[in-house]
Amino acid sequence: MREITIFSGSAHPELAAAICHHLEVPLAPSRVTRFANDCLEVQLLANCRERDVFVVQPLVPPVQENLVELLLMLDAARGASAARITVVMPHFAYARSDKKNAPRISIGARLVADLLRTAGADRVLTMTLHSPQVHGFFSMPVDHLHALHELAEHFRRVDLRNGVVVSPDLGNAKEASRFAGMLGVPVAAAAKERLADDKVVISSIIGDVRGRDVVVLDDEIARGSTIIELLDRLAELDVASVRVACTHGLFADGALARIGERDDVEEIVCTTTVPLADTSKKLTRISIAPALAEAVRRIHNGESVSVLFDEH
Repeated sequence: MREITIFSGSAHPELAAAICHHLEVPLAPSRVTRFANDCLEVQLLANCRERDVFVVQPLVPPVQENLVELLLMLDAARGASAARITVVMPHFAYARSDKKNAPRISIGARLVADLLRTAGADRVLTMTLHSPQVHGFFSMPVDHLHALHELAEHFRRVDLRNGVVVSPDLGNAKEASRFAGMLGVPVAAAAKERLADDKVVISSIIGDVRGRDVVVLDDEIARGSTIIELLDRLAELDVASVRVACTHGLFADGALARIGERDDVEEIVCTTTVPLADTSKKLTRISIAPALAEAVRRIHNGESVSVLFDEH
């Protein structure tokens, strides 16, 4: 791992430190200051010249602050003559803004992808984008990882001989089907209609879930509106048990407490793509630092990253 420099933004320094620990390289220092007019200034405090630079910064709240900080770090690395700059962005918050579903509405995912390129990014390493088409918004190579292996390894410790994986909506059904295949159980999906950002209606569940041990798989949980609605529908179908899993556990506005306080939920599982202040006795967090570290190593050494998707 020679000629590599890894920086961390302010969003998730613990994850950056864990990645560096697995790679056995030091985390390079940086400094963020704020002018009197509230503008940010970034200084990278390690050599970047002709080096392979990685900047670790998920887009998490405060999203706009972390995005501007990331853009400034990329610009600083480019100005310091970095040979290649890779954004390690485990969570891309703007991925939800991926289509024009109302008149005169912005498509934030495409705009932010363009901003990253303009600021100096040559490559992006991310995980579990909200929808597959977001990948195509980037005009640079994107290594799009998923956390299904890590989540499946956890649930293999549970007796799921009577299990079923349930997707909260049809859009996530493909990933849920892959996950169910890893666990050797059937899959079901909910028919969901979103009425507002915090209001959803699930009209039915497609598949056999009655009397089964359910593992709900979603890409991210923010306010938890979809999960709460799905739990209500599952309760009506007399399922045996429920476990909730996701890659990005944002758990905004007390979502973790609302889900965790339900008697029908035995466990909540998420990864470490985003920092988490709240906690629950039912919560299990799975580190994705080893997967990201291996991807960084392969990118740096010019090796295949696609083997990380091998489902065998």
